[in-house]
Amino acid sequence: MAQKIRITKSATVPSEVKLERYRRSPDLGPRVLFFSGGTALRALSQEIIEYTHNSIHIMTPFDSGGSSAKIRAAFRMLAVGDIRNRLMALADRSLKGNPEIFELFATRLPKEAPEAELCARLTAMIRGKDRLMAAVPDPMRKIIRNHLQFFLDKMPADFDLRGASIGNLILTGGFFNQQRHIDPVIYLFTRLVEARGTVRPVVNRDAHLAARLADGSVLVGQHLITGKESEPIASPVADVWITNDPADPKPMELPIRAKISKLITSAELICYPMGSFYSSIIANLLPQGVGESVSRADCPKIYVPNTGRDPEMKGLTVAGAVSELFRRLDAGCDAPAPRDRLLNFVLVDSRNGDYNGPIEVQKIRRFGVEVIDAELITPQSAPYLDHTLVLRHLLSLT
Repeated sequence: MAQKIRITKSATVPSEVKLERYRRSPDLGPRVLFFSGGTALRALSQEIIEYTHNSIHIMTPFDSGGSSAKIRAAFRMLAVGDIRNRLMALADRSLKGNPEIFELFATRLPKEAPEAELCARLTAMIRGKDRLMAAVPDPMRKIIRNHLQFFLDKMPADFDLRGASIGNLILTGGFFNQQRHIDPVIYLFTRLVEARGTVRPVVNRDAHLAARLADGSVLVGQHLITGKESEPIASPVADVWITNDPADPKPMELPIRAKISKLITSAELICYPMGSFYSSIIANLLPQGVGESVSRADCPKIYVPNTGRDPEMKGLTVAGAVSELFRRLDAGCDAPAPRDRLLNFVLVDSRNGDYNGPIEVQKIRRFGVEVIDAELITPQSAPYLDHTLVLRHLLSLT
C-alpha cells in the first residue's frame, strides 16, 4: 500500500538535532533530490555538501544560449553547461588541485580576440603550456588535455571560439571520447574533483524546449523563454513541450532512462526548488516517466517558489504554480496518482517574500498541500531566498 506522506504538528522545522547529525556524518546524509537547471542552486549546492554527500541533481539539458548554443549547433548534442556548474559546486574544495580546476573550468575565451589567437590559446592548453592548464596537477591535467584534444579534433573549421567556456569544451571533448555518452564523462569528473553528490541530465538526448504563449506565439529555445538573451516574454506561458528540432516546434516523446527513474525513486526528499519555473523545474518533468517515478518515491515532496521576479511566471501565482506542477506530474504518470504522492509542502516566506501576488494559502491547501511559512529571506539575501535558511528547512524534512 502506498505510504502517505505527512508532517505532524509537533515536528520541528528546522530540526537542530537532524542538522547536527548530518553535519557530523555527511557521508551518511540523506538523498535529497533536486529538479533544477541553471545557477539558482549554486550556493545551496556548495553548502549542502557539509550535511550530505548523497544529494541528487537532475538537470535540464535543453540550454540553447551562449556557449552552449554554439556547441549544440555544431555537434547536435545535449547542453553541458549546467552539468559543469553543478559538478563544480558540489566538488570538495579542500582537495588538492580543485581550485585550479575551478579556475580552468570557469574560464571563457575572450569575445573580442581574433580567431587565430583563440586557436593558439586552445592549442597551448592542450600542450600543457598555458598557465591555467599548467597549474592543474597530474593526473587530472593529462585527462583534461586529452579531452580538449578530442574537442579540437572534432571542431568544425568555422566553429566560433569567441566567448567559449573552457569547461564546456572539456566536457564536449569527453563526450566524443566516450562515443557520445555523457554519463561516463560525468562519472570521471565526479571522481576527479570528488563531487559530493550525483549529477545527471534528465535525458541524454539532443532536444529543445518549446513554449506557446497565451497570445498564440510559439518560442523554440530555452534562452527565448527565460529572456536571458532576449526580451522577457510579453505574454504568460500557456504550454511547454520538448521538440527535436529548433526549426520545427513539433512535440516529441522522450522517455527517461531506467537509471534516472531509479535515482528518483531512491530519494528521501524531492524538491522542486527555486529557479526559472518553466525552463528549469517544469522542463525536468516533461520527459515520460518522471511523474510516475516521483509518485513511486516514498518520501516528502516540496516546492520552493521563487521570490523576486521570475519572468517565466508572468501572470502565475504560487497557487497557480502548484496547479501547474500537479498537471505536469499527472501527465507523466501511468495512471492517476494521489496528490500526496506528487507534492506535500510549499515552503514560503510570506512576511518578506515577493511572490508576484498573494500566496493564496487556502487554494494551495485545497490541493492537499501544506504551506510551511518561515523566515527564508535575510537583509543580505533580499529580495532572494537565503540558501542556508532554505537548506536547513529542507534537510529537516528528511
